[in-house]
Amino acid sequence: MVIEPLTFESTPLEGVYVVHPKVIEDDRGFFMEVHRQDVFRDKFGPEFDFVQDNHSHSAKNVIRGLHFQWDPPMAKMMRVTQGAAFLVAVDIRKGSPALGQWFGIKANVDNKIQLLAPAGFARGFCALADNTDVQYKCTGAYNAECESGILWSDPAIGIEWPVKDPLLSPKDQAAQTLDQWLRRPESDHFHY
Repeated sequence: MVIEPLTFESTPLEGVYVVHPKVIEDDRGFFMEVHRQDVFRDKFGPEFDFVQDNHSHSAKNVIRGLHFQWDPPMAKMMRVTQGAAFLVAVDIRKGSPALGQWFGIKANVDNKIQLLAPAGFARGFCALADNTDVQYKCTGAYNAECESGILWSDPAIGIEWPVKDPLLSPKDQAAQTLDQWLRRPESDHFHY
């Protein structure tokens, strides 16, 4: 019998998955495979070939996001390695029947789940505990000239964040709305 190292749970948003690693635990601790290129290639083809890993450390109630990049288009897989976070993906693809819809899930060091979202989605998270570390794999190298964000509190999206008074960077406080993004010519990079 072959035990799959990773399983993929569909979400209400097409292309967004909750990734469950196979965790092997004993009295010494645990072991798991976070990513395997052969498994991802078999399931998705080259869509999720990761080329960059990022690590973010946050205090409780910090919201980071909603971030995305259009050149090169960047898919991300986020996971929590310390603390707890509410991980979010928002569809920002023109013509998508799910445009403006979001999916969020609580992840922590105990459940070890990961949130996978393709290019054309804005991603973000809210730290639910102090000293929260979120690590994420990206399919494109960071390009400051071609990255942007959507306002975390855009009422047209209506994310139900689990925090009332978040801590935000000036950049995230001043982010554009989804409607403003869709009027920019760069938004043509993401079509359904």
